[in-house]
This record gives sequence, C-alpha cells and structure tokens, in this order.
Amino acid sequence: MAAKRGTKTSMKNMEKELLCPVCQEMYKQPLVLPCTHNVCQACAREVLGQQGYIGHSGDPSSEPTSPASTPSTRSPRLARRTLPKPDRLDRLLKSGFGTYPGRKRGTLHPQVIMFPCPACQGDVELGERGLAGLFRNLTLERVVERYRQSVSVGGAILCQLCKPPPLEATKGCTECRATFCNECFKLFHPWGTQKAQHEPTLPTLSFRPKGLMCPDHKEEVTHYCKTCQRLVCQLCRVRRTHSGHKITPVLSAYQALKDKLTKSLTYILGNQDTVQTQICKLEETVRHTEVSGQQAKEEVSQLVRGLGAALEEKRAVLLAAIEECQQERLARLSAQIQEHRSLLDGSGLVGYAQEVLKETDQPCFVQAAKQLHNRITRATESLQTFRPAASSSFRHCQLDVGREMKLLTELSFLRVPEAPVIDTQRTFAYDQIFLCWRLPPHSPPAWHYTIEFRRTDTPAQPGPAHWQRREEVRGTSALLENPDTGSVYVLRVRGCNKAGYGEYSEDVHLHTPPAPVLHFFLDGRWGSSRERLAISKDQRAVRSVPGLPLLLAAERLLTGCHLSVDVVLGDVAVTQGRSYWACAVDPASYLVKVGVGLESKLQESFQGAADVISPRYDPDSGHDSGAEDATVEASPPFAFLTIGMGKILLGAGASAHTGLTGRDGPAAGCTVPLPPRLGICLDYERGRVSFLDAVSFRGLLECPLDCSGPVCPAFCFIGGGAVQLQEPVGTKSERKVTIGGFAKLD
Repeated sequence: MAAKRGTKTSMKNMEKELLCPVCQEMYKQPLVLPCTHNVCQACAREVLGQQGYIGHSGDPSSEPTSPASTPSTRSPRLARRTLPKPDRLDRLLKSGFGTYPGRKRGTLHPQVIMFPCPACQGDVELGERGLAGLFRNLTLERVVERYRQSVSVGGAILCQLCKPPPLEATKGCTECRATFCNECFKLFHPWGTQKAQHEPTLPTLSFRPKGLMCPDHKEEVTHYCKTCQRLVCQLCRVRRTHSGHKITPVLSAYQALKDKLTKSLTYILGNQDTVQTQICKLEETVRHTEVSGQQAKEEVSQLVRGLGAALEEKRAVLLAAIEECQQERLARLSAQIQEHRSLLDGSGLVGYAQEVLKETDQPCFVQAAKQLHNRITRATESLQTFRPAASSSFRHCQLDVGREMKLLTELSFLRVPEAPVIDTQRTFAYDQIFLCWRLPPHSPPAWHYTIEFRRTDTPAQPGPAHWQRREEVRGTSALLENPDTGSVYVLRVRGCNKAGYGEYSEDVHLHTPPAPVLHFFLDGRWGSSRERLAISKDQRAVRSVPGLPLLLAAERLLTGCHLSVDVVLGDVAVTQGRSYWACAVDPASYLVKVGVGLESKLQESFQGAADVISPRYDPDSGHDSGAEDATVEASPPFAFLTIGMGKILLGAGASAHTGLTGRDGPAAGCTVPLPPRLGICLDYERGRVSFLDAVSFRGLLECPLDCSGPVCPAFCFIGGGAVQLQEPVGTKSERKVTIGGFAKLD
C-alpha cells in the first residue's frame, strides 16, 4: 500500500513534464521535433497553419483511420493485383534514385518547412514532408496514459459499440481502434474469423501503433543512425541520405542509452541529501537577496531624496533598475530551486525518468530517452558544479554623489571593472615573466590591478590553492622577477575601482625555461666572410647576405656547388652549470645551423675556412641533425640543429643521440615545421645539449657534446639567412614585481 501511494505521489509530481508547451494540456499524440522536444499533433498542425504552411501537416500515424483505407475495402482491381516481391526495391528506387528523397519529379525548388519550437524558441527544419516525416513519441503517450489512470483524470472509459446507455469498457483493440465491453468484444471478434486473432489491450482513448514505423517507408525501425541521431528502417540504411553514416542496431542504442540514463539517475537518487542541501542554500540566498535588495533600495532612496526635486525623476529610474535586477535574480534563483526540486526522489524530472525506464519497447525507449538523458546529464552537471544562479550582493548599486552633482542627467550605478583579457601574444616567460593585459571595450576604468599567480607543478596541499598576490599594480603590464626554472605558473589579473574588485581574468599558464637564461651578444670577429654578415647595433640580430659564390653555384649545379659558410659566435663561453637561451630564425633562410661548440674548435675550424662543396657540408665534422649515419665513441665538439626554408631537419644520424621517440618527440630522419622561437639548453656537467620549441617547450633533439673546455653559442649561415636572439625581459622598462615578496592567499 505504501509503495502504491508513493507511486501515485511520484506520478502527480511529474505533471509538469507531461504538458504540451503549446496548449498547456496533457500530450495527445505527441510528435518528436528534430530538436528532441515534443508537441501535440493537433497543436503542431495549428502552428503550421498560423505560419502559412498549407498541405504539409500530414498524419505521422501509421494506422488507417477510415474504412476506405482498409485492405478489405480497396478497389477490386487493386485487390486482385498480385504484388511482386521486389516491391521494396521499387520503392527504394522511387525514393532514392532519379529524384531526391521526398521530392516530386519536376519540382525545381522544394519548399523547406520551418517549425517554431515553443520549448527552445528556435526554428527547426522539418524537411519537405512536414509533420509526416516525424515520429510519434509512443513512450510519452504511455506515460501520459499511466498518469491519467493514477490520478483518475477523465473518469471511466465507456464501450464505443454498446447501445445506449453504454457499459464501462473492459478491453481495447488496436487493430479495430475501439474500446469494448466483454459482450461487444466477443460479438465483434467471432471465432473462426480473422478478427478473432486480434489481441485485446487495456481500454484507452488513444490508440497507438504496436511499434514505431518509419515515416518514409512505413516499415518497422530496426537501426539507429548516430550521425543523424534518428531511428531508421532497413530501406533507410541504403538511401543516399545515410551514406557513410555510423548506423548501429536499435538494440545497441537501446542498451547504451538505457545504461547512461540509469547511471545518471542513480547518481541523482544517491545524492538526494546534496539536492536538499543545495535547495536550502538557494532559499537562504533568496532571503539574503531580498534583504540586501531592500537595503540597497533604501540607501539609494536616501541619497536621491537629498538631491531635491531635480533628482526625483532620476530616483525613479534607479529604483526601477534595482527592482528589475532583484526580480531577475529572484526569478533565476526560484527557477534554480524549482529545477533542484524536480531532482528530488519521486518528483518532476526524476519521476518522469523513472517511468520512462519502465518502457520495454526498445525503439520507443530510444525515441523518448534521448532528450531525457540530455536533461538528466545537465541536471547531474548542475549538482557537481553547484553555485547559486545569482549573487545576493548589491554593491554595484552604490552611488557616488560627490563630484557628480553637475552630471545628474548621466547619473548611474557604479560598476566594477570587467574581467581583464590577458594578451597571450605579448605574455611570455624567459629570464623573467612578462605579463600584459587589457580591459574589454566599454568596461569601467580600473584604478589599479591585483596580480595573482601560483605554481601548478608543486605537490598539492590540503585545502584551497594558495595564490601569491601583488596589490595596487598600476598600468596594464608587469614583470615578475625570479621565477623558478622548469616550472609551470598560472596567472590571473583583476581590476579595482571605487565600486570594488571586478572578476578575475581567465587563467593563463606559462612554462619557465628549464635552466637559467644565458645573456650574451653576437661576436662576428671569427670566420673569413665577415663582410657578408650584418650584425645589428645592439648585437642581438644577424643577417647573412648571399654573395657571388651563391650566384656561381647556380651555374655549377651539375658539376659542383661551391658555397661559403658564414659563422657568428656568442661573446660568452660556458664553463659550468646549466644554461638556456632562445632565438628566432627567419623562415625564409636558405640554410642556418644553430647550436653550440667548443670555443677552441670553433675558432680553429672557421678562422680562414675555405669554401665548401655542398649545402650538406657539416662545419662541425661531428654531430649534426643532418649528418650521415656514423657511430662515434667520443662526444663531438659541436652540436647543431639544421634549419632551412621554414623546416627543421632531423637527420637519421641524430637517432642515436636523441632521447625523444614515440610520443615524446619527432622521430629521426624527418622534418618538422620551424617554431616561432628555438630554445637551446646546455648541461655542461652532463655533456648534453637539448633543442626545444621555445613556445611550448616541446623537445626537438638532444645531443652529446664534448665539454672539455669553454663552450659558446654558434650560428652558421649557408646562403641568405637571419637570426634574432630573444631579448631578456629584464631590459624592458616595465613595472617590476618581485616574486619573493608576494604574500600568500588563504
């Protein structure tokens, strides 16, 4: 008895789920729109009629409704005609070949019917067949019928064939589409006739087909098209409209969707305490919103009354704005409360889902559960990421009447600055972190900013994350000094003015270099072709201008290619520890080699060097990303990365020394696109040098290096090319923020 009473309560609480959005009454022969919402068939016809569509409101029902359409009353000529077995193929050819599906021959511009969905307030396309191409939601019809029976809506169902006064119906017949008492059912279904094979059902006022039928081919649906998200029959599978689509049996779709819906529903039912707690919090937020709103209105009223008669009109405007904001928040909070209440056991959406899970007809269940699962999923996400739909604070309603007395006509509420937008093109990490941001257009100005950041690669501590903060930062950029090497920082910014603090910007993650940054300048004193090297005044950029040898090489392509190697070195040598530097290579460079080498070997090799035979010439005679395969016991004195025409060459000879294979980096013997900046990391003690993408810090190549003496950066040019060293962030004239002096946030 208690279980039965609980079922009745559950059915009563889900009445809102069973109302048509057009007529606000119980669904009658509901149709499923392409947007997965439902609408009564009669309401859909009426809406299409109001839109001016005539003759497109076909009946999607697959059952005959008049005696003229039954097989026994057809024309004698049609009755004597023997239908051939290839009838399905004939229908397929008519619908899928020669003309477009559903299009009459000779129709140049078929009319596409748009239906305004009352639920999602959007226009959905019904296709050329209109309502005739939609499925009936048989599962929803069954739920409505069970609901009517549970709450006794409409009274008893009477026999449709009894002489007056009719008796109460005890049986129904889907084939005859009528309800019968016991005597009338026996009378109209005599033994020995075809009607005697009709299966009786419970009496009902709405007769439905036994199963879902394809609206196009009037055959039972057997598959589900995941691409179109639509049930299809055997003939639909071979139509051109489903060519290349992912189609699965309806049993698989039924089981997968039922498992997902059951899992989501189980989660909601298992967190009823959470639902109730969140409802209590929302109700408390509503009370605070009402109190805060009332206080804000009183403050505004007091200020506006002090301004005299000239401010009376403005006062009304401000009060209306607060009232509108308050009502909007209350409406949103009330809607959120109602949404959460529908998640309680036996209520609204949950009750409806429980009833849908009782459906055993697989196509019908898939038909009805698709939209329901989306709603249950959204409800589950709202539980996991709960927060009130509106804030109870009305601080944005404060007024400043000091200097604004002469601007009464423009008097408005103070607004906090909007969330800043971090400029990811100008924000980067090198020797220091340079952070740049801007306010969105039409945002109130900010007096100053607060920068917060933290490392994400440190072990997680219990409780909320600890942010480091710097208050009252002026301007729209800042330098963060002394960052830890090889770390990942997350940063955010928010503005502040008299109205208070605004929202935080979106978090931006920055990787710091894997080693301390090496500061050096370019030194062009080495090599025999210094006249072809143009070094900038700040000694951070160099360009190689091709000369006569390159022109002569064009004539001797078949006999030999004599090119010159232009070399420029860094003015600093490394003798210990780990060092990192970055540079940008012009993508139009013909052939550039970027790397490091022993200072003595570099001076010995390139001071007075002669022309070489080929652009494949390796100036270091040791390891190079484009060198031939060789097995060398000792570490080479040079390590270079070969760049040409916007590509990086990772030669087969590098495979023995690179530690990046598979997922960790590109394979040897290939080319990869040239990143905007290249990073070089030298580990002097280990005798290893790594080449990185300086933007993402993705490894490109790792090589051994002879570190028996001072090692310095080196750049080689064959043909035209240009290299720009990355400028240290510390040289920028920006506001400096020392990381060590930051306070931690609790």
